[in-house]
Amino acid sequence: MAAETEKELQQLRKRVAELARKSYEHNIYTYTGFLSMAELDVFYGMLPELRGVSYELYGGRPGCERQVLRFGSEEALGYGEGFPIVCLSVKPGMEKFADDLTHRDFLGALMNLGIERSTVGDIFLEGKSAYLFCLDKIAPFIMENLDKVKHTNVKCAVADAAAELPVKEPEEIRFTVSSERADSILARVYNLSRNQSLGLFRERKVYVNGRVNENNSYALKGGDVVSVRGYGRFIYYGVGHETKKGKWSVSAGVYR
Repeated sequence: MAAETEKELQQLRKRVAELARKSYEHNIYTYTGFLSMAELDVFYGMLPELRGVSYELYGGRPGCERQVLRFGSEEALGYGEGFPIVCLSVKPGMEKFADDLTHRDFLGALMNLGIERSTVGDIFLEGKSAYLFCLDKIAPFIMENLDKVKHTNVKCAVADAAAELPVKEPEEIRFTVSSERADSILARVYNLSRNQSLGLFRERKVYVNGRVNENNSYALKGGDVVSVRGYGRFIYYGVGHETKKGKWSVSAGVYR
């Protein structure tokens, strides 16, 4: 259910509305595939018309950017049901001979299998290995067919995400800004020029608390989570104090 063009976004809206109706009318849980930030923004925009319908978002563990949308709840339906998500480990057969693999390398190897992007969630790197979340229906296919990433032979297995994949704390950085404008803070976090920062807002690549934000002058608040496509994610902690030069000392936690 990957959506990029306006036509695809319209199809996504129809599909989401259909799943919400099906859950309500048939008293069952319904699920999307993994939704991107842009697709999640479409869903958030539909919430006024989905009033009264229970839902939950989950990507395999807290903090995932790509998430599965589920309609229904134990309170509403009278029974519980888990998300159809599996965590897989992808490890080199011989680590000392393995390439230094990137997120793009692992994702490219998965897409070369011919599977849909919506069946795969976030991918986390751990050394030369990776952990990925995927839909349970595609997990056996991936384990059987993903045997090489770039030039490295790999082995796939079901993993216990809670035990094997530690939640990394963001790295705190401190810097000074003249205001808490989103474009100013984003530029400092990622060492960008003003024009580069503005371009990201114009291209709808900036998300604040899961919603696309085109307002570069938006004043960030402590606790805001900012995701920037192509750069990463950070938590804005807020203002520490005013400097002697009239600027603000602020801090943010950056996920590396």
